[in-house]
Amino acid sequence: MIARLPIIPTILVIAAAATMVALGVWQLGRAEEKATQIALYEDASGLPGEADFPLQGLGEQVWFRRSTVTCASLKRIEPVAGTAASGAKGWAIRAICEAEEGDEVIVDLGFQGTLDPPGWQPGAVSGMIAPGPRLVADPPQAGLAPLAKPDPNDLPNNHLAYAGQWFFFALTALVIYVLALRSRLGAERGAQASAAP
Repeated sequence: MIARLPIIPTILVIAAAATMVALGVWQLGRAEEKATQIALYEDASGLPGEADFPLQGLGEQVWFRRSTVTCASLKRIEPVAGTAASGAKGWAIRAICEAEEGDEVIVDLGFQGTLDPPGWQPGAVSGMIAPGPRLVADPPQAGLAPLAKPDPNDLPNNHLAYAGQWFFFALTALVIYVLALRSRLGAERGAQASAAP
């Protein structure tokens, strides 16, 4: 059977399966890194004092820290799906404004159950830095209800599932190839048997 193995297809399948396994192992490493990162965010949320709001870039190093931004001018207010501190579902009222430095800042002012825009005058807003980055106001602004505080545990960590998928793909490729080989070799033996005198 070994002598009749098709060399190039076998090499390609083994190389593909090995690549998939390597990707699975890499995803396992990423899962550990993400878990460590989430733990660091949890620690950061309890640090005293305030961090500077990241006006440029993602600012991941200060996510889940308290901060204050000053909105110099309001560009627009828009509702986005949100959750209240009470767990109710409705609308987070989001302000897109310009900071004193001229950079755009996103501030989630608070929660309400309707789409009606509240009257809000730009100014200093304190709260927690959330991914985006955006500032989730605490206390809420414009008479709105408080939003659920940003939680590091809400960050997705799908790397373990991705690793499982890569391992499954590798196993599936090998099983399909072995079945195809058995079928091919069985057909060859049948052809030889029928051709024998």
